[in-house]
Amino acid sequence: MAKTIKRKTNQLRPIKITRKFTDYAHGSVLIEMGQTRILCTASIESTVPSWLAGKGKGWVTAEYSMLPSSTLHRKRRSKNGHTDGRGTEIQRLIGRVLRSVVDMKKLGENLISLDCDVLQADGGTRTAAICGAYIALVDAVAFGLKEKLIPENPITQAVAAISVGIIDGKVHLDLDYILDSSADVDMNVAMTSNGEFVELQGTGERTTFSADELTKMITFAQKGIKEIFKLQKMAQTKRIVKG
Repeated sequence: MAKTIKRKTNQLRPIKITRKFTDYAHGSVLIEMGQTRILCTASIESTVPSWLAGKGKGWVTAEYSMLPSSTLHRKRRSKNGHTDGRGTEIQRLIGRVLRSVVDMKKLGENLISLDCDVLQADGGTRTAAICGAYIALVDAVAFGLKEKLIPENPITQAVAAISVGIIDGKVHLDLDYILDSSADVDMNVAMTSNGEFVELQGTGERTTFSADELTKMITFAQKGIKEIFKLQKMAQTKRIVKG
């Protein structure tokens, strides 16, 4: 496993975003946050789940998986398309977060599937997947509008996520594996570009935390997410963005 990159406690790991990483998906992004690397793709289909048929609304769903060689010790592939409990929880999170910034009526009766495949894991895979999936979603929607598959731009604002935690009494932003594995408190924060929260997932892994510590963690997360929003915006006009 890669060593922790030396940085300030409120500093993000180096980020690299590569758009149009594959040729066939309507939107594809390789997002790298430190040593964590995730391929996020978005595909449009002119269909919707049966419970939405005929209602003039679309849907956004997500799938998440870790490749066998993404971790230090080989991870077995899921069988028969079934993911484990952790993977199921993460893909539900990604779907919820991305749906929060999509107007389903403007999407029309279309399904956008977001596939997030972890090529290499070094902490923060769920939050990196959200950040990358949003960019893939934007590109897929642009394709759908150009090809007149989607009647109107359904994206209402940007969305991003980051991890934060407390290690040895200090708040740290964007936890890599080493920091995450030693965290006393671990939290994932997802926010929209208008400053509203979509998800706050916080757990006292080894100890409890105070209201003041919670406020500081949120402040760190807000700072990091604002920086990610800038990179996401840059990525809409550039194929490769580094931050």
